[in-house]
Amino acid sequence: MAKRGPYEKGEAKRSEILHAALEIFAAEGYRGTSLRKVAAKSNLSLPGLMHYFESKEDLLTQVLRMRDETARVRQVQRDDPKSYREIIRESAKTPGLVELFVSMAAAASDPAHPAHTHFAERYPVLRERVADFVRAQAGEGRISTLVPPERLAVLFIAVADGIQMQWLIDRSTDMEQPIEDLMRILDPRQEPDEA
Repeated sequence: MAKRGPYEKGEAKRSEILHAALEIFAAEGYRGTSLRKVAAKSNLSLPGLMHYFESKEDLLTQVLRMRDETARVRQVQRDDPKSYREIIRESAKTPGLVELFVSMAAAASDPAHPAHTHFAERYPVLRERVADFVRAQAGEGRISTLVPPERLAVLFIAVADGIQMQWLIDRSTDMEQPIEDLMRILDPRQEPDEA
């Protein structure tokens, strides 16, 4: 029982660090943020900050996990077709996190990178959730059933991830419109000349 107190304090401090990092990266960007700034906001020295994480990449991976978890909580609260577009809209307000996501996703292709496991676990779960969304929409007649939900899920994620990359390069790119367009293309209720 005596060991529980320090463990809980350590977890609380780790959570505080992750919240600080999430806030700073969202506001200032991935490349523009130093870990010293995260340490200062957490009332720690840089070595003190790194005591809670295996490496800078581990910290960044944990920030992405937290970002995904907060998005997942918001997603559960929204079950209409606009919810996926709303998450993309929220991403446009936090360019630093979009930059972090895209950078870490590219680095995670290396199986030795700390983010590899995160992304390897993330995509199957995300594909299943999107496929469930597609099934529900198809059941209501809002999405065509010509392509199986599992394949449409891959397409939706590819569009969402790809548009984030384009947006990082050209901020005038509308990140919501491709999702809207994809939903419209897949809507069996529209008239042929509406497309």
